Amino acid sequence: MRPEVRLVTLIGPAGTGKTRLGLQVAAEMVGEFAAGVCIISLESIIDADLVAGAIGQELGLQEGRDQTMGEMLKDYLHEKQILLVVDNFEQVMAAAPSLADLLATCVGLKILVTSREVLHLQGEHDVPVPPLSLPSRSADGYREPDLVTELTQFEAVRLFIDRGVAVLPSFRLNRENAPAVAEICHRLDGLPLAIELAAARIRLLPPQKLLERLVKRLPLLTRGAKDRPTRQQTLRIAIAWSFDLLDEEDRVLFRRLAVFAGGFTLEAAEEVCGTVDDVACDVLDGMVSLEEQSLMKGVGSEGEPRFAMLET
Repeated sequence: MRPEVRLVTLIGPAGTGKTRLGLQVAAEMVGEFAAGVCIISLESIIDADLVAGAIGQELGLQEGRDQTMGEMLKDYLHEKQILLVVDNFEQVMAAAPSLADLLATCVGLKILVTSREVLHLQGEHDVPVPPLSLPSRSADGYREPDLVTELTQFEAVRLFIDRGVAVLPSFRLNRENAPAVAEICHRLDGLPLAIELAAARIRLLPPQKLLERLVKRLPLLTRGAKDRPTRQQTLRIAIAWSFDLLDEEDRVLFRRLAVFAGGFTLEAAEEVCGTVDDVACDVLDGMVSLEEQSLMKGVGSEGEPRFAMLET
């Protein structure tokens, strides 16, 4: 981090690899802070009032009779040069001001947050974590002369190969299965979680057969690693986790925007979603909210702005 940057938020949809990136950053920066790096996972916490306690517990603090945990954190971190990596912040957004309070009091403190949603704090630097890179689709499919070498230049394909070999050591990318692997990665939006779940099926289903079954991807993409959080063990649960964190107005808009294929304009969204009496929110405001929560993105030019959801 640059010296003046003290709060960075890694933002992206469920399954895009925010946690993994945050841990990698922490490992690379541990030598940059005299007091080290502390990683705080909030995956099991949904009450914002418990966030200070979770941070204190990882720092080895115990709440006393005369001070709240928030006060103890300020005293403990006051002069320390330390990086806090706070993971899975989206379900405790009401605790965001407490992070700002710590930063204002503790001059040597820096915080790296992973979240599906921006924190809306002064001095916050938002860093989108996009899906993995994908090969371009062409009208006649994937027909490059050196197809295998070409496709392995892309992160999504490399991850599929890596996870495929992990479950089936004999698996190799070749000219016969490479187009199916590339299309699988496209159908899964380049999302690391989805690609890992799909590649785990290689033991029984070759890529061509796996691609056929992706018509109904949610029942297929299950059985994630048991040491993952429950919400990352199936694609359906990962999506439901994000959906459940929306307020009711955003849920209604999210469901209705799902009718669009290939993106949509603001005018089209207002025409389809803004004419029903039970939508209490303004469609534009609702789209801003969904974009801030990584459930929609802009994909068009300035002249004709267009928006889209992940195909998943």
